[in-house]
Amino acid sequence: MRIRKKSWEAEELSSNRHLVHEPEQYKGKWHEYFGNDKPIYAEIGCGKGRFIVQNAIENPDVNFIGIERQTTIMAIAARKVSPEIENVALIRGDAETLGDIFEPGELSRIYLNFSDPWPKKRWAKRRLTYRGFLELYKKLLGGDKEIFLKTDNTVFFESSLNEFCETGWSLSNISLDLHNSDYEGNIMTEYEERFSSMGQPIYRLEARWKQNGADKEGN
Repeated sequence: MRIRKKSWEAEELSSNRHLVHEPEQYKGKWHEYFGNDKPIYAEIGCGKGRFIVQNAIENPDVNFIGIERQTTIMAIAARKVSPEIENVALIRGDAETLGDIFEPGELSRIYLNFSDPWPKKRWAKRRLTYRGFLELYKKLLGGDKEIFLKTDNTVFFESSLNEFCETGWSLSNISLDLHNSDYEGNIMTEYEERFSSMGQPIYRLEARWKQNGADKEGN
């Protein structure tokens, strides 16, 4: 669904200090950008910003980077970040630009919340959990390499399960109906709140890649 352009978005995007206009210059230097050595979590497709902003408030010992390709939606997200929040940065971009923005091992966790499902079979390679993207994430993530995923789309979720399993990721906390599960600490996105209120089940999983000898050698 397309969002109508806002009359104030250009000013917001140009003046909001949380928006990073040339993120490539911070590749390998994101800890310098934030001024600390705290872990960095990235949300690819941060939407209108509720998830990442609330996470930043509840987790001050983590730095959060929200990545969003749609200009108007990014402006809406930027408006949600109050000036006193120091651990959020926003980038206009998408998953294909991640390698230009981050050095290998620079991220500690990636969130994929309600990514475009690209439901037709011929579109499979565009899904953000297709193995080509998973390989990219694996390079950019350090430590035990975590990806947390939520979606309302059955085709996308089933495809994601297959891709993670077939490429060696271990899965945990798999939920086929998140809001009727015993999972605690869920922070909803705007999209999630809307569709769960209509009775749509929300799927969730956590994927991890344990670092082995090959990874340590950079392979």
